[in-house]
Amino acid sequence: MKNIKYILTIAGIDPSSGAGITSDIKTFETHNLYGLSVCTAVTVQNDIEFKKCLWIEKKDVLNQLGTLLERFKITAVKIGVIASWDLLLEVLITLRKYNPEIKIVLDPILKASAGFTFHSSQNLNVFEKVLEHCDFITPNYEEIQEIFPDKSIEDTIKVMVQKTNIYLKGGHRMDKKGWDEVYYDVDKKLVLPPISTGVVFEKHGSGCVLSSALASYLSQGLSIEEACTNTKRYIEQFLTSNETLLGTHNYENS
Repeated sequence: MKNIKYILTIAGIDPSSGAGITSDIKTFETHNLYGLSVCTAVTVQNDIEFKKCLWIEKKDVLNQLGTLLERFKITAVKIGVIASWDLLLEVLITLRKYNPEIKIVLDPILKASAGFTFHSSQNLNVFEKVLEHCDFITPNYEEIQEIFPDKSIEDTIKVMVQKTNIYLKGGHRMDKKGWDEVYYDVDKKLVLPPISTGVVFEKHGSGCVLSSALASYLSQGLSIEEACTNTKRYIEQFLTSNETLLGTHNYENS
């Protein structure tokens, strides 16, 4: 066990395995990491329809986390859907106490790709505290507009980048579809245009895959620029892997 590198996903279960815990584990293992998991919700869904979300109780989420932290040396964490910003903040504080240097990537899932809304309202004051404990947040263009609905995207980025790094996914962009932007170290920006030569297909759970890939690269000690560039390459191979809504992880690091 000494030679195994451990990484953690804190997320929900998707029966189709396109998103959530099982999707994250596939991504981790493609990067030669052993994936551990804390379940925050059990969903009733497939790749095209979302029917129900059953939240795991707070005490059970925290007990799962504590049991893993007692046993394993975890270098990075990807966090997906979670019941509330308040619970998320408690999870983050627990992780920082465990290891102040642990890499944390938050995928702020507000709505399922099939249309289900997880959070109708949240305390933004708590969310700003959440950002301070994360190394990265990975919203898409729809999510970043919903986080601070009274602000423009530009103003939202200015607020958030003071507290954490942002990987802004471009799949929902109207002007430059597929162009991702990384805002980091307060005043730096990295533009990641599409790089794939293949046909890009829509994929269920692509946001989960991207955030777990980013956590994987950060856990390996790569710089922000390298980690984000590699993440872009990984997600595009995932999006071009087949024509269905469920991608495969046959990744070749060329």
